[in-house]
Amino acid sequence: MSVLTLFSWFEHSWIGEGIRGSRWLFPAIESVHLLGLAVIGGSVLAVNLSLLGLGLGRRSAAQLWHDTWPWFAGSLAMMLGSGFLLFTSEAVKLYYHEAFWVKMSALLLSLVFTATVQRRTALADPDRVTLVWSRAVGLVSLLLWFLVGAAGRWIGFS
Repeated sequence: MSVLTLFSWFEHSWIGEGIRGSRWLFPAIESVHLLGLAVIGGSVLAVNLSLLGLGLGRRSAAQLWHDTWPWFAGSLAMMLGSGFLLFTSEAVKLYYHEAFWVKMSALLLSLVFTATVQRRTALADPDRVTLVWSRAVGLVSLLLWFLVGAAGRWIGFS
């Protein structure tokens, strides 16, 4: 089975047909997706600004990581679920859309980077992490997550 065949199957599933055939389902799901974007964006910004040395006063990157992790994980689950539903409504169009592949690649890279490099850096003993490394990790993370969001908007507006 080819990827295009799989995408076509998703689009012609009862979920894809139902969303595409409804006047209000797509906008409602998109609203949930964007709400998740706002929450995940806030948690990503809080931790990365701390790593960049522009954080929230006395709170360490480790404290911010622990405080924002439930919000990050919850909004990520919300965005993945709503994103999958949005995907099913126009999967074949997305197959041919370069921005979709950029977004999915950037999302994968962002998640791997967040779960490995950023997590280790944020939770590390501050005396063992150089300022240059901390700032580099914060900057790379922000750029990766920005690429996810920008590619998502590219999908929506083209």
